Amino acid sequence: MLDSTEKGLTAPEAARRRKQAGASVPASGTHASPARQLVRAFLRPLPLVLLGLAIMNFLTAQPWGGAMIAVLVVLSTVLSFIQEYRAGQAAARLLAMVHTRTRVLRREADGTRTASIPMSHLAQGDIILLSAGDAVPADVRILQCRDLFIDQSALTGEAMPVEKSAAPCAQLPPARYDLPNIAFMGTSVASGTATAVVIATARDTDFGRMAQSAAAQRELTSFDRGLQRYIALMLRVMVLLMALVFLINGMAKGDWMQALQFAAAVAVGLTPELLPVVFTVNLAKGAVAMAQRKCIVKRLNAIQNTGAMDVLCTDKTGTLTQNRVVVARHVDIDGKDSAQVAQYAYLNSHFQTGLQNLLDRAVQEYIEGHHLAPPLDYRKIDELPFDFQRRRMSVILERPDGTRLLICKGAVEEVAANCTQGNRDGATEALHPHHAAELVRVAASLNQEGFRVIAVAVRELPAQAAAFSDADEHGMLLAGYIAFLDPPKSTALEALQALHGQGIAVKVLTGDNEAVTRHVAHHVGLRDSLLLSGPEIAAMDAATLQQRAVQTTLFVKLTPQQKADVIRALQGAGHVVGYLGDGINDAGALKAADVGISVDTAADIARESADIILLRKSLMAVSEGVREGRQVFVNITKYLRMSASASFGNMVSVLGASILLPFLPMAPLQILLNNLLYDVSQTALASDRVDASALAGPRRWDMSDIGHAMLLLGGVSSLFDYLTYAWLWFGLHATGAQFQTGWFVESLLSQTLAVHVIRTARLPFVQSRASPALLATTMLVCLCGVWLPGSPLAPLFGLQTMPAAYWPGLCAILAGYLLCVEWAKRRLPGPH
Repeated sequence: MLDSTEKGLTAPEAARRRKQAGASVPASGTHASPARQLVRAFLRPLPLVLLGLAIMNFLTAQPWGGAMIAVLVVLSTVLSFIQEYRAGQAAARLLAMVHTRTRVLRREADGTRTASIPMSHLAQGDIILLSAGDAVPADVRILQCRDLFIDQSALTGEAMPVEKSAAPCAQLPPARYDLPNIAFMGTSVASGTATAVVIATARDTDFGRMAQSAAAQRELTSFDRGLQRYIALMLRVMVLLMALVFLINGMAKGDWMQALQFAAAVAVGLTPELLPVVFTVNLAKGAVAMAQRKCIVKRLNAIQNTGAMDVLCTDKTGTLTQNRVVVARHVDIDGKDSAQVAQYAYLNSHFQTGLQNLLDRAVQEYIEGHHLAPPLDYRKIDELPFDFQRRRMSVILERPDGTRLLICKGAVEEVAANCTQGNRDGATEALHPHHAAELVRVAASLNQEGFRVIAVAVRELPAQAAAFSDADEHGMLLAGYIAFLDPPKSTALEALQALHGQGIAVKVLTGDNEAVTRHVAHHVGLRDSLLLSGPEIAAMDAATLQQRAVQTTLFVKLTPQQKADVIRALQGAGHVVGYLGDGINDAGALKAADVGISVDTAADIARESADIILLRKSLMAVSEGVREGRQVFVNITKYLRMSASASFGNMVSVLGASILLPFLPMAPLQILLNNLLYDVSQTALASDRVDASALAGPRRWDMSDIGHAMLLLGGVSSLFDYLTYAWLWFGLHATGAQFQTGWFVESLLSQTLAVHVIRTARLPFVQSRASPALLATTMLVCLCGVWLPGSPLAPLFGLQTMPAAYWPGLCAILAGYLLCVEWAKRRLPGPH
């Protein structure tokens, strides 16, 4: 089908195919230039609205207001651009592999030569040579091999290398990575050698598709969607009130230019122009706090998503397990512990000359660590290397007395089939055909517990033998079995319990098999969990997957795309989903999740696709980060509730005053100053204390909550504004600038002091006190509001000194207002 030959392609033919197919390296995506990315950062809803208001201020002869808004927009947008530009280089990291060279056969007129070429020069149909330590440079079909083990952990999460062979595949396995004669790009050769033909390069490989997925623009997260809804809500309110204020003032007072200026000021008053700054300050503080907990935040918005997360999906290897292979059991043919079996395996691993794999190293570490090593007074005579037909390997050793011993280890079925005796309770017993099922049953029970099992057999050989072959592996004594495991982490159970206590459900997404996954799940407290496999998911439609994904805890034999599909299904069911992974196969899932979490030792593509990098791969680190994320989220939502309710109340008051009063209730510049001073006081919210009840569960955007706060708290604010109007008009007979000054001070002090009431669900100052920084900024703003009317700056803002009778009345109004706010907040739904 590939129109190739066993001698490979000619150089001109390879070049022709390469030109026809395109570059033989993974696509890094189409990255816009920094300038275009910066422009895109300005073309988002909030910056556009604020820039429009800044321009309107300039056009209506209010340069100070316009300049203030423009500076804030530029600063916050540039900060956002810097963060996203640094995090947007994910797929480019893949190109580090382009420098990999591979050995390829080149057919020439006088024969065949071996050439070392860059991976980018590979073409479909090329014949390549692989050996231990090589990265597999493309998706390839194995033609010939010897002792070939491929490390697929970066793609599948399996801790142990898998055997590959050249034999045709009689039946397709359930998962594509289980194909026994295919090696995939992104994997590496753990041991052995192979000759293979390239069947797919670049974008056509699984690795290439993952690279394109990582290069794609990140999907909107829960926080992004929530912010969009908030901006849309504020835009609708702003446009409506701005239009009404403009029309009412224009028709009532006849000065349409003044009406336009005032409407523009009203729009600015409603717009949370310091929202990006408040976000950045809160997120920067959260990033520093998380860094102290060994969590490096790459994408600041991920902090809120961490606080909102209610489902954490995680890979298995290295997160729930230690990501190392250890000897778990060594048993005889009845499943009883036998140190002799481990010693035989140790001798086999110690004396073999082939490249030792993870299992060999695990045996030697176990024996040496437990001081079980037998005397090494043997002399190696010969070795029968591993091959895929026999699926076993043997060493022949000579004892000091001249007797010889063959020690064989390998696949259970192949080794057991060549044994005529067995080791039972230290005694030798003849094996008969009816024992075969029993022998396999013991090994199968170990497999079902999640162990990787190999058999160990021995045979005494005559001293005079000079040559050895696989015929000497017949008539052996089956000593028993060695079982291996990637053990669970000691902290995994505690971490899962901590996450459960925080209201976060943990789901395991892995490419590993069911037996291993269930074994690990059992030991970390995920017992009796529902399980779905990749092949089952492949047969489901999106609606079914969404329903089943919510109910399921363990997902096994997943492809990289299926991991991302599961995450999207959970998001479609209304969950905020985090994903913790460190392999190449995790890049798509990390991008799809609301918050992608990886570790500093992860594959490059995983690190660059993630939002948060853990300096220790532990779920406990995630639990600690969740608490910090919730604190940041709570403090940001405090600002949103306060800002929305205060601005809405003020603007409703402005709307009524435009009808009732023959003059503007507050000058446009006074509205801008009022809004700026109030927002400045809110920047200290980043340091504020958060009630323990607010951290108990996931915190998510709730637009109905913000809407209720805006209407109820804004309504209370507006009610006391009208009381202030009545007192100023009828009690103090204030007009013009004096009236505007009186309402300016009352409005500023009332909304600033209300911060202390709204910031907590508990009784302010008694059961819950604000942080010293927030207390200081709010008091300074209040003092500034009292000082301004009599200060040298008063003429600049059109303010006047207020009479002595004003201040007692102001105190009474503020006291009544704060009591009503305390009453109103307790009638708001949800936590505050």
